[in-house]
Amino acid sequence: MTSYDDAPWVEDGAPRLRPYAVTGGRTVPTRRLALETLVMAAKTLPRVPLTPEHDETLRECRAGPRSVAEVAGRLGLPVAVTKILLCDLLDTCALILTAPAGPPDPTDPYLLEKVLVGLRNL
Repeated sequence: MTSYDDAPWVEDGAPRLRPYAVTGGRTVPTRRLALETLVMAAKTLPRVPLTPEHDETLRECRAGPRSVAEVAGRLGLPVAVTKILLCDLLDTCALILTAPAGPPDPTDPYLLEKVLVGLRNL
């Protein structure tokens, strides 16, 4: 039997902080971010110390552009909480917004050929 003094202080399967604790009680992000908005880590280091949640969020964005929904899914956090964390990092210049790929050009001959082939296959 393990005594109290020998037991681990935090177990491996310990639950995470509650969402309101992660955001400091904030419920509204400072920017309007859509689920498909792409963010990526800036090359510069953040100007302020980061919480573990901010650090984990930044680590996810270092791999390349990620959508808000993808970051939330990878972190296992609600989207609203993830948006607040991302806005904090954007406000400290630790993250940058990247432009999503626009819609395809409807006059592109390659695209028109693919559509025509698809229609013929029907």
